[in-house]
Amino acid sequence: MPDDSREEPDDEFEEPDSELGNLLREFLAGNTDIDPAQLASAAGLPNDPELIGRLMEQLQSALQTSGEGVNWTLALEQAKTIASRSSVVSLPAERSQLEQAFHVASLWLDEATYVSALSTEPRLMSRTEWVTATMPVWQQLAEPVATSISNSLAQVLQDQAPEEMSGMLGDASKLMKNVGGTLFAMQLGQVVGQLSTEVVSGGDIGIPLLDDQQAALIPQNVLAFGTDLDIPLDQVHLYLAVRELAHARLFRHAKWLRLQLMSSITEFARGIHIDTDRLEQLAEQFDPSNPEELREAMTSGALIPPKSEDQLVALSRLETMLALIEGWVDVVTAEATTRLPKGDAIAETVKRRRASGGPAESAFSTLVGLELRPRRLREAAAMWRTVTDAVGAEKRDALWAQPDLMPTSDDIDFPEALIARINGENAAPDDIDQAIEDLLNDDSTDRPHE
Repeated sequence: MPDDSREEPDDEFEEPDSELGNLLREFLAGNTDIDPAQLASAAGLPNDPELIGRLMEQLQSALQTSGEGVNWTLALEQAKTIASRSSVVSLPAERSQLEQAFHVASLWLDEATYVSALSTEPRLMSRTEWVTATMPVWQQLAEPVATSISNSLAQVLQDQAPEEMSGMLGDASKLMKNVGGTLFAMQLGQVVGQLSTEVVSGGDIGIPLLDDQQAALIPQNVLAFGTDLDIPLDQVHLYLAVRELAHARLFRHAKWLRLQLMSSITEFARGIHIDTDRLEQLAEQFDPSNPEELREAMTSGALIPPKSEDQLVALSRLETMLALIEGWVDVVTAEATTRLPKGDAIAETVKRRRASGGPAESAFSTLVGLELRPRRLREAAAMWRTVTDAVGAEKRDALWAQPDLMPTSDDIDFPEALIARINGENAAPDDIDQAIEDLLNDDSTDRPHE
């Protein structure tokens, strides 16, 4: 399968995998007319000379490596590079104020919830530290799609080759997997690095990105969050510290919650696959001098087909769980911050910000096909407020003891039924309970058991 685009076609073509390798090596060596910035654009990366240089280095490495798949180390390095660019070391006075805010926030939460305090001290993180601490979770979320993209690139190569050459493409397929994994890792690193400039805390995204029992604020981002508000910074510090501690406390208290949440996310993500037909169409029509169509497909999620019925069901369960978590945090935070004159104003700002998400969070959702912002957050918070008013904080928090006690999507719509269950009212016994009750009410129960 000769390549007419090469200027020197004198070399006799021997093997497709070596030919593909030669083509890519010539590109990386600058011996083609393709602008590296155009490839970076096609991969969804910004036109940044430093990033493009790193992309070229990593693609060259991908050609030499014998491994397959996604280079997660590259994703981490990329994210740390972006995070460190705009990092500013927080002043001792700023750190002292946030540490004090955490201390006061813990005392206030003790009055608002029966969920126990953390056993570890909260952290103040730089953007780079946040990237390092959270990347394992981002990797877990992105891995299904990353693997699918790498495999799909290899499949497209296999499908487009003439039948007589299909047996000669093994090494070329592996090479394409490496290149595809490198491009995806660069994109994920770009997204996570940008996220580090947007989030204010460990639980800001809504999922447990940090280890169990860990709460954290990012001083630089907290300062940026409060700068544009006409609210004293000490009140902003206290409100955000309460929210972060409430989120971390909940996951420490409900030890099953983290595993169940991450399992639900993984279950949904495993159903995501790449539209190979769409990818093949783009590969056939790709014009290196005009990479916009490929870039748009990769960054808009166009390569990820519509969700299946099973995925929609899994997504509904996941959204309910995320809404219950965030709604509970909202209610407990509101109760714990009643002393703050501007507490309601800060809360509304947080809700608006969380409802839309930042640019990097939107980029992540299109990259992996998963939206992490619960759509029913306000309804879930309203349910928790109703439950709190009806049965009190202790019985409300007891619902987190085990998964079977958790409110359902129907409970969010009709909290009265949940309140009745908590109070033991109108609870219809199941078959086993009814059988036991019938036995106890039967005179024959006086006889010895056989």
